[in-house]
Amino acid sequence: MRLLTDRRRVLPAAAAGGLVAVSAAVAVTLALLGGGPDGPDGLLSGQARAAVAASTATGGGASGAAGAPDGTGSAALADGTPGPGPSAAPGLAGATPTRLVVPDVIATVPGGVSAADLARIRKLGGVRAVLPVDGARIQVNGVWLTVLAAPAAALRPWTPPDTAASQRTWAAFSGGQLVTTAAAAKQARLAVGGRYPVAAAARMQVTEGGTALLGVSGVDGVVSQAEGARLGLVSNVAVLVNAPTVSVTALVSEVRAALGGGARVVGLVPVTVSTRLPVDRTVPPGRPASYLELFRASAVMYCPGLSWTVLAAIGQIESGDGQNMGPSSAGALGPMQFLPSTWKAWGIDGFGETGPPDVMDPFDAVPSAARLLCADGATTGGQGLRQAIFDYNHASWYVDEVLTLAAEYAAEY
Repeated sequence: MRLLTDRRRVLPAAAAGGLVAVSAAVAVTLALLGGGPDGPDGLLSGQARAAVAASTATGGGASGAAGAPDGTGSAALADGTPGPGPSAAPGLAGATPTRLVVPDVIATVPGGVSAADLARIRKLGGVRAVLPVDGARIQVNGVWLTVLAAPAAALRPWTPPDTAASQRTWAAFSGGQLVTTAAAAKQARLAVGGRYPVAAAARMQVTEGGTALLGVSGVDGVVSQAEGARLGLVSNVAVLVNAPTVSVTALVSEVRAALGGGARVVGLVPVTVSTRLPVDRTVPPGRPASYLELFRASAVMYCPGLSWTVLAAIGQIESGDGQNMGPSSAGALGPMQFLPSTWKAWGIDGFGETGPPDVMDPFDAVPSAARLLCADGATTGGQGLRQAIFDYNHASWYVDEVLTLAAEYAAEY
């Protein structure tokens, strides 16, 4: 998640005997808010987080309506809980079990975010999802770590793609284990499966469940909400808000107004999104066995010069890698969400498939998307790539979301 580091404030510290508030000015203040390495209100350097939840854009190109906001698909619900959706296509592994969500702003208020605060935020125009998180600084194996907590179903869509797709990570998380960053595990000398002393609201032990990319600057680990309660983490320390169709400047203002004058609200969206993405020119051997392999192979074979990360981002945004096959509110279908008219013009058989091109078959749909992007100038880079993505779904915010997630895939894989 694209959060900020505050070197002047830290989370409340949970020590044996009770919570010790480090910041007197704000009873519950995230270490992540304000004053990071890029200045008081600057953005954390690094990649932005994940794909957008359900959206309302309509238009031409392939999909016409990314995200099926009418409830027909598996978009995350307003509280971050994944909705229902079909399983991934047979023969393809590695699909994220829910559509990912990008945090656009993060907010705190003195004393924590209340249920009334959350209700007001959910009513703001354009808000698609909110996620309240618990948190505190606790000592694990003698080292201070900043730990957040939330229900697995709510937190998982807000994490980086690699983490969201990791069954191992979420099995450990749901089992009450602590999942940390690799840096935190090294600092605290934690090994997977080891039991370590914790100084929190009560002295206890916690099991290290392994390391994962958390994408949260200043946060060292995550635990389930139930485990967070045992550790004495502070309830509703902050709230993340997703509103992809609203400008971040307007969203910051609206969230601040909803929370009142004491709120601190920080925008998390990068000012500019780069089109510089890696291009793989080596044809992978064999038939793709996962969505990532399919995206890689489709770019090389059906649109040489196109970064596979663009296809990966579109596939995640449009369908959660085959979890929401449609139809969308505009009638788009399949893992890449083609409108029937667009599919008729651009659908092809891929990877040795036979018979009429099938919009529901990822081995046809992903190569067809690559072919469409290629024809629209995606391999020219820069503005040409932006225009090709815009042609796929006519919305400027959609272009930025695709490029943001593409950069995340490039960094992780």
